[in-house]
Amino acid sequence: MGAWSKVRRVFTRDANIVTAEDLLSLAREDRLGGRTVHVTNDSALRHSAVWAALRLRADLVSMMPIDVYRQVQGLQVEVPKPPVLISPGGSEVGIKEWMYSTQFDLDRAGNCFGIITERTGVIGPDGRGLPGRIDLVELGEVTVRAKGPQISKYKICGVDYDPWDVWHERQYTVAGFPLGLSPVAYAAWSIEESLNAQQFARDWFGAGIVPSGTLKNTSKTIDRKNAREAKESFRAAVSNGDVFVHGADWEYKPIQAVAQQAQFVEARQFGMGDIARFFGVPGDLIDAAVSGSSVTYANISQRNLQFLIMHLGPAVGRREDAFSRKLLSNPRYVKLNTDALLRMDPQTRAATIAAQINSRTLTPSEARALEDRPPFTEDQYAEFDRLFGSRSVPTPPPTAPTGATS
Repeated sequence: MGAWSKVRRVFTRDANIVTAEDLLSLAREDRLGGRTVHVTNDSALRHSAVWAALRLRADLVSMMPIDVYRQVQGLQVEVPKPPVLISPGGSEVGIKEWMYSTQFDLDRAGNCFGIITERTGVIGPDGRGLPGRIDLVELGEVTVRAKGPQISKYKICGVDYDPWDVWHERQYTVAGFPLGLSPVAYAAWSIEESLNAQQFARDWFGAGIVPSGTLKNTSKTIDRKNAREAKESFRAAVSNGDVFVHGADWEYKPIQAVAQQAQFVEARQFGMGDIARFFGVPGDLIDAAVSGSSVTYANISQRNLQFLIMHLGPAVGRREDAFSRKLLSNPRYVKLNTDALLRMDPQTRAATIAAQINSRTLTPSEARALEDRPPFTEDQYAEFDRLFGSRSVPTPPPTAPTGATS
């Protein structure tokens, strides 16, 4: 049975109650006996590639300034932000921390949840006051009840909440399913392979466990019963690093590592590439580039632009839409300033600004404002005149006389 069929089966059972952990269990099948690592949203963070990918995306999104606009005569005009977009968690949690936490949950589990504890006097689309404070909650504490694509009830820490009292953002959605899909669940096999390689390495180098070897009696033939007893005695002695004591008739030849286990470094390397794809991050940005492949960019701006367009931009756009619909009243809307990600090197930035000034799309005072500098003073203009012989600031083209035609 396919993974998606199992999602629907679990979601429709037990009065349509499903937790975030249920999604993780769907990606796993029965395992053979042995010491393995069970992958969950929390245990996946032990893998450095998972942590790096989640941290990178959450860091960048949290540092993007959030601006609010409205259209005035066809122009985009910035307006003051409501308090919920400045300190959404009250005085204890600012917008940067709140954005980091929510993006982290969205990227690892496909969902983030919060309880709306305060509302403003502005009426939103649902006929209630717009959210004024949103206290985030842990993913594992949330259960939802739904019928088809509509969620009718949230249970958070054992308390029932109506949908209008809960902030819920989704990512990686599919039609007809009210929750976002969890990348950790679908990447569980890749993550588990790497975590088990780490577990083997810890056992081998830390606990001194011998993975395989031969134990031979050189003086007589051993039947099954005696072989089993010898094996159990030997295993009991060496499993915790103790010394195995025997007579002159036993010969032990350790095998340093089973062939597949000896390749745990390679397994981890290739696992990182899989994880980077699941979490929407280029492998080279988390130091997981596969040997023999390389991509060259002219400058850092091109690299960041490619990452924004191909990986991070769609998630940013969906968050802008969610904020605009749920936190603001029409005709206001939210934009995350992605220029914070597209920072250029000084030489490229200077050339770009100069080209905009010369093409009359940017004034010198606006250019200086971008550099957090005040407009030129008359003394500064005079200094330019002394250095270059004329005012080195572009002037607008002459205006045609009234009534003139082109």
